[in-house]
Amino acid sequence: MRISELARQTADALAETLWPTRCVGCDQPGELLCDECRASLPWVEQRLACPSCGAPYGFLTCTECDGTWVPRATVAALGFHGTPAQIVTCLKDSHELRLAPVIAAAMACALEEASAWPARDGSARFSPVSTDAICFVPATSAAYARRGFDHMELVARALSAELGLPLADVLARAAARDQRKLGRADRAENLSGTMRAVDDVAGANLLLVDDVATTGASLAEGTRALLARGASSVTACVLARVW
Repeated sequence: MRISELARQTADALAETLWPTRCVGCDQPGELLCDECRASLPWVEQRLACPSCGAPYGFLTCTECDGTWVPRATVAALGFHGTPAQIVTCLKDSHELRLAPVIAAAMACALEEASAWPARDGSARFSPVSTDAICFVPATSAAYARRGFDHMELVARALSAELGLPLADVLARAAARDQRKLGRADRAENLSGTMRAVDDVAGANLLLVDDVATTGASLAEGTRALLARGASSVTACVLARVW
Protein backbone atom coordinates (compact mmCIF):
# COMPACT_ATOMS: atom_id res chain seq x y z
CA MET A 1 0.00 0.00 0.00
CA ARG A 2 1.36 3.40 -0.96
CA ILE A 3 2.01 5.94 1.77
CA SER A 4 -0.48 8.40 0.27
CA GLU A 5 -3.23 5.76 0.32
CA LEU A 6 -2.40 4.82 3.91
CA ALA A 7 -2.48 8.48 4.91
CA ARG A 8 -5.88 8.92 3.26
CA GLN A 9 -7.34 5.90 5.02
CA THR A 10 -5.93 7.07 8.35
CA ALA A 11 -7.44 10.53 7.83
CA ASP A 12 -10.80 9.01 6.89
CA ALA A 13 -10.79 6.81 9.99
CA LEU A 14 -9.94 9.77 12.21
CA ALA A 15 -12.66 11.89 10.62
CA GLU A 16 -15.20 9.12 11.13
CA THR A 17 -14.22 8.91 14.80
CA LEU A 18 -14.54 12.64 15.36
CA TRP A 19 -17.55 13.24 13.09
CA PRO A 20 -19.39 9.93 12.64
CA THR A 21 -21.49 9.50 9.52
CA ARG A 22 -25.20 10.11 10.08
CA CYS A 23 -28.20 9.36 7.92
CA VAL A 24 -29.34 12.46 6.03
CA GLY A 25 -32.95 11.41 6.50
CA CYS A 26 -33.22 10.57 10.19
CA ASP A 27 -29.83 11.65 11.61
CA GLN A 28 -29.11 8.22 13.04
CA PRO A 29 -25.38 7.29 13.07
CA GLY A 30 -24.08 4.61 10.75
CA GLU A 31 -24.40 5.48 7.06
CA LEU A 32 -25.40 8.32 4.73
CA LEU A 33 -28.79 6.79 4.02
CA CYS A 34 -30.06 4.11 6.38
CA ASP A 35 -32.11 1.12 5.26
CA GLU A 36 -35.35 2.56 6.64
CA CYS A 37 -34.96 5.95 4.93
CA ARG A 38 -33.84 4.28 1.72
CA ALA A 39 -36.93 2.08 1.73
CA SER A 40 -39.24 5.07 2.24
CA LEU A 41 -37.88 7.24 -0.59
CA PRO A 42 -40.74 8.79 -2.64
CA TRP A 43 -39.82 7.27 -6.01
CA VAL A 44 -41.61 8.59 -9.08
CA GLU A 45 -43.30 5.78 -11.00
CA GLN A 46 -42.15 6.58 -14.52
CA ARG A 47 -45.08 5.01 -16.35
CA LEU A 48 -47.38 7.46 -14.54
CA ALA A 49 -45.12 10.51 -14.78
CA CYS A 50 -45.62 13.39 -17.20
CA PRO A 51 -43.44 12.68 -20.26
CA SER A 52 -42.72 16.42 -20.63
CA CYS A 53 -41.96 17.75 -17.14
CA GLY A 54 -41.54 14.55 -15.12
CA ALA A 55 -44.25 15.40 -12.58
CA PRO A 56 -45.66 12.33 -10.83
CA TYR A 57 -49.07 11.14 -12.03
CA GLY A 58 -49.04 13.53 -15.01
CA PHE A 59 -49.01 10.94 -17.79
CA LEU A 60 -52.59 11.52 -18.94
CA THR A 61 -53.30 15.01 -17.61
CA CYS A 62 -50.48 17.04 -16.10
CA THR A 63 -51.33 19.84 -13.67
CA GLU A 64 -47.76 21.17 -13.71
CA CYS A 65 -47.15 21.89 -17.40
CA ASP A 66 -49.04 22.38 -20.65
CA GLY A 67 -46.84 20.10 -22.74
CA THR A 68 -44.54 22.91 -23.89
CA TRP A 69 -41.76 22.05 -21.42
CA VAL A 70 -38.56 22.92 -23.28
CA PRO A 71 -36.46 19.72 -22.91
CA ARG A 72 -37.53 16.83 -25.13
CA ALA A 73 -38.43 14.85 -21.99
CA THR A 74 -37.73 15.16 -18.27
CA VAL A 75 -37.08 12.27 -15.92
CA ALA A 76 -37.39 12.89 -12.16
CA ALA A 77 -36.26 10.19 -9.75
CA LEU A 78 -38.01 11.35 -6.57
CA GLY A 79 -40.58 13.77 -5.22
CA PHE A 80 -38.99 16.78 -3.55
CA HIS A 81 -39.97 16.36 0.07
CA GLY A 82 -38.59 14.67 3.16
CA THR A 83 -35.34 12.78 2.62
CA PRO A 84 -34.73 13.91 -1.01
CA ALA A 85 -34.88 17.54 0.10
CA GLN A 86 -32.41 16.74 2.88
CA ILE A 87 -30.08 15.01 0.41
CA VAL A 88 -29.91 18.10 -1.80
CA THR A 89 -29.40 20.44 1.15
CA CYS A 90 -26.70 18.28 2.73
CA LEU A 91 -24.74 18.09 -0.52
CA LYS A 92 -24.99 21.78 -1.39
CA ASP A 93 -24.90 23.50 1.98
CA SER A 94 -23.34 20.98 4.36
CA HIS A 95 -20.59 19.91 1.93
CA GLU A 96 -21.41 16.20 2.23
CA LEU A 97 -19.75 15.40 -1.09
CA ARG A 98 -20.22 11.65 -0.62
CA LEU A 99 -23.85 12.21 -1.59
CA ALA A 100 -22.97 13.01 -5.22
CA PRO A 101 -22.68 9.33 -6.26
CA VAL A 102 -25.83 8.55 -4.23
CA ILE A 103 -27.76 11.12 -6.26
CA ALA A 104 -26.23 9.80 -9.47
CA ALA A 105 -27.29 6.25 -8.61
CA ALA A 106 -30.89 7.39 -8.00
CA MET A 107 -30.90 9.22 -11.34
CA ALA A 108 -29.52 6.15 -13.11
CA CYS A 109 -32.32 3.99 -11.67
CA ALA A 110 -34.97 6.47 -12.82
CA LEU A 111 -33.43 6.76 -16.30
CA GLU A 112 -33.38 2.99 -16.70
CA GLU A 113 -37.07 2.79 -15.78
CA ALA A 114 -37.95 5.76 -18.00
CA SER A 115 -36.28 4.09 -20.99
CA ALA A 116 -39.31 1.78 -21.22
CA TRP A 117 -41.80 4.65 -21.61
CA PRO A 118 -42.40 7.13 -24.45
CA ALA A 119 -41.63 10.83 -24.50
CA ARG A 120 -44.03 13.23 -26.17
CA ASP A 121 -42.26 12.59 -29.51
CA GLY A 122 -43.04 8.87 -29.26
CA SER A 123 -39.45 7.70 -28.73
CA ALA A 124 -38.08 6.47 -25.40
CA ARG A 125 -37.73 9.13 -22.72
CA PHE A 126 -34.11 8.05 -22.33
CA SER A 127 -31.88 5.84 -24.42
CA PRO A 128 -28.23 5.35 -23.39
CA VAL A 129 -27.24 4.24 -26.88
CA SER A 130 -28.79 7.38 -28.39
CA THR A 131 -27.19 9.76 -25.89
CA ASP A 132 -23.85 11.30 -26.82
CA ALA A 133 -22.91 13.05 -23.58
CA ILE A 134 -24.06 14.32 -20.19
CA CYS A 135 -24.22 18.06 -19.42
CA PHE A 136 -25.15 19.77 -16.18
CA VAL A 137 -26.77 23.01 -15.08
CA PRO A 138 -23.79 24.91 -13.64
CA ALA A 139 -23.68 26.85 -10.40
CA THR A 140 -23.38 30.62 -10.51
CA SER A 141 -19.94 32.05 -9.77
CA ALA A 142 -21.27 33.35 -6.44
CA ALA A 143 -22.53 29.90 -5.43
CA TYR A 144 -19.25 28.31 -6.49
CA ALA A 145 -17.26 30.84 -4.47
CA ARG A 146 -19.48 30.28 -1.44
CA ARG A 147 -19.32 26.47 -1.55
CA GLY A 148 -15.96 25.87 -3.17
CA PHE A 149 -17.41 23.33 -5.61
CA ASP A 150 -20.17 22.87 -8.18
CA HIS A 151 -22.44 20.18 -6.77
CA MET A 152 -23.98 19.29 -10.12
CA GLU A 153 -20.57 18.84 -11.70
CA LEU A 154 -19.85 16.22 -9.02
CA VAL A 155 -23.19 14.50 -9.66
CA ALA A 156 -22.72 14.63 -13.44
CA ARG A 157 -19.25 13.09 -13.19
CA ALA A 158 -20.61 10.28 -11.02
CA LEU A 159 -23.52 9.73 -13.41
CA SER A 160 -21.11 9.72 -16.35
CA ALA A 161 -19.19 6.87 -14.74
CA GLU A 162 -22.42 5.09 -13.79
CA LEU A 163 -23.87 5.18 -17.33
CA GLY A 164 -20.61 4.94 -19.24
CA LEU A 165 -21.31 8.20 -21.10
CA PRO A 166 -18.88 11.09 -21.62
CA LEU A 167 -19.23 14.30 -19.66
CA ALA A 168 -19.53 17.54 -21.65
CA ASP A 169 -18.82 20.50 -19.36
CA VAL A 170 -20.06 23.08 -21.87
CA LEU A 171 -22.53 25.35 -20.05
CA ALA A 172 -21.54 28.63 -18.40
CA ARG A 173 -23.83 30.68 -16.22
CA ALA A 174 -23.98 34.40 -15.51
CA ALA A 175 -25.09 35.90 -12.22
CA ALA A 176 -28.78 35.76 -11.30
CA ARG A 177 -30.88 36.14 -8.19
CA ASP A 178 -31.34 33.05 -6.04
CA GLN A 179 -34.24 31.12 -7.57
CA ARG A 180 -35.36 29.89 -4.15
CA LYS A 181 -36.40 33.46 -3.28
CA LEU A 182 -38.62 33.87 -6.34
CA GLY A 183 -42.15 32.86 -7.19
CA ARG A 184 -43.05 30.75 -10.20
CA ALA A 185 -43.81 33.74 -12.42
CA ASP A 186 -40.40 35.36 -11.86
CA ARG A 187 -38.12 32.34 -12.26
CA ALA A 188 -38.01 32.19 -16.05
CA GLU A 189 -37.47 35.96 -16.34
CA ASN A 190 -34.68 35.81 -13.76
CA LEU A 191 -32.75 33.19 -15.75
CA SER A 192 -33.45 34.47 -19.24
CA GLY A 193 -30.17 34.82 -21.16
CA THR A 194 -27.99 33.74 -18.22
CA MET A 195 -26.66 30.50 -19.73
CA ARG A 196 -24.57 29.86 -22.80
CA ALA A 197 -22.80 26.90 -24.32
CA VAL A 198 -19.06 27.57 -24.55
CA ASP A 199 -18.37 24.80 -27.05
CA ASP A 200 -19.90 23.45 -30.24
CA VAL A 201 -22.37 20.61 -29.61
CA ALA A 202 -23.67 20.38 -33.17
CA GLY A 203 -25.70 17.24 -33.83
CA ALA A 204 -25.32 15.88 -30.28
CA ASN A 205 -28.11 14.23 -28.31
CA LEU A 206 -27.51 15.40 -24.76
CA LEU A 207 -28.67 14.52 -21.26
CA LEU A 208 -28.91 17.66 -19.09
CA VAL A 209 -28.94 17.08 -15.33
CA ASP A 210 -29.90 19.26 -12.37
CA ASP A 211 -30.78 18.62 -8.74
CA VAL A 212 -34.39 19.85 -8.54
CA ALA A 213 -37.04 20.91 -11.06
CA THR A 214 -39.71 23.34 -9.87
CA THR A 215 -40.91 25.45 -12.78
CA GLY A 216 -38.28 24.08 -15.16
CA ALA A 217 -36.70 27.51 -15.69
CA SER A 218 -33.11 26.31 -15.21
CA LEU A 219 -33.62 23.27 -17.43
CA ALA A 220 -35.30 25.42 -20.08
CA GLU A 221 -32.50 27.97 -20.13
CA GLY A 222 -29.83 25.27 -20.29
CA THR A 223 -31.70 23.47 -23.06
CA ARG A 224 -32.08 26.63 -25.12
CA ALA A 225 -28.37 27.38 -24.78
CA LEU A 226 -27.44 23.88 -25.97
CA LEU A 227 -29.89 23.94 -28.87
CA ALA A 228 -28.56 27.36 -29.88
CA ARG A 229 -25.10 25.80 -30.28
CA GLY A 230 -26.46 23.08 -32.51
CA ALA A 231 -27.49 20.24 -30.19
CA SER A 232 -29.89 17.85 -31.90
CA SER A 233 -31.92 17.13 -28.76
CA VAL A 234 -31.81 17.67 -25.02
CA THR A 235 -33.34 15.30 -22.48
CA ALA A 236 -33.40 16.37 -18.83
CA CYS A 237 -32.98 14.40 -15.62
CA VAL A 238 -33.30 15.63 -12.03
CA LEU A 239 -33.04 13.99 -8.66
CA ALA A 240 -36.33 15.49 -7.48
CA ARG A 241 -39.46 17.16 -8.86
CA VAL A 242 -41.51 19.77 -7.01
CA TRP A 243 -45.24 19.58 -7.73
